[in-house]
Amino acid sequence: MQMAKQGKNKDPQEFSDRCRVLAQKVMGRDSDPIAQRTHRENAQRMCLASFVGGLQGTVGRHTRIANPQSMQQSLTIALAATEAVQEKGSDFFFTKTQDENSELAHDMRTRARQN
Repeated sequence: MQMAKQGKNKDPQEFSDRCRVLAQKVMGRDSDPIAQRTHRENAQRMCLASFVGGLQGTVGRHTRIANPQSMQQSLTIALAATEAVQEKGSDFFFTKTQDENSELAHDMRTRARQN
């Protein structure tokens, strides 16, 4: 699971779905509710780390810089970054979002907080 990488021409949603499936496969099965919760929390952390670490290119760099705390937040950031790259180009997007106060960075943080 740690080696999962976003495939060429795959969007973040597809990669997110793949990471979730992989996390479900490695999640332990247990009848004890406390153990189940522990397994689920570990799987969620592994899924988030695999997703963020496996995103490629400018979208991956920006998502990692944003340091998302949940899968939903990371997916929102990655989708917004993908959209921005498609609209403006990767060089423009990456240099503009390096500035904490840039309009794009502000928009990305706002979208992530809403989810």
